[in-house]
Amino acid sequence: MSTANPAASSSDEVPIHRAGFPLAAAPLVVPLPPSSPTVRPARRAVLAPPNEIWRNAPCAALLIVPVRDAYISPSWYPSEQVHGKVVPTWNDEVVHLHGRLELHDDAAWVRRQIGDLTDQNEALLPEPWSVDDAPTHFVTAQVAGIVGIELHVERVEAQRKLSQNRTDDDRTGAISGLRSRVESRHVIADAMEHPR
Repeated sequence: MSTANPAASSSDEVPIHRAGFPLAAAPLVVPLPPSSPTVRPARRAVLAPPNEIWRNAPCAALLIVPVRDAYISPSWYPSEQVHGKVVPTWNDEVVHLHGRLELHDDAAWVRRQIGDLTDQNEALLPEPWSVDDAPTHFVTAQVAGIVGIELHVERVEAQRKLSQNRTDDDRTGAISGLRSRVESRHVIADAMEHPR
């Protein structure tokens, strides 16, 4: 994975996560599997019109996808007891997808996206619900009230900030501290123990 500066991006790119509309964290993003080796990967989503991201399309865009993260307390570092020169930090793994943002305002595309998203998530449930279970006129009205976007990915950058700058003892202390917290933070501890 690259260790490039995550804040660095082309000045003409429109960030897809911005001003209270964090698309990267929204559950409406679904990967489109490539249909052939020559097709670039894409990310699709549907948005309500007040979410102004779609108004920029077509344009260069950046989608920031958080993978996992955790707060690191300086009290977990043994060096805190030795010299006290420690500060809190945040460990994370993040992926930046750079590409071209395309607007889809046709009802068939939006309806297909809603169906794909629903099918993907409902497949995990014992009795999956389908968009087809809702009245057609209701679905048609809902589809008319949203727009679709698709990011055609041209470049991927990934970063892992996992206390690589700390001593082995401090890293071990941070791992122990993470493991003493809620289980959801164990994935960062695992990543710190077994960096790829």
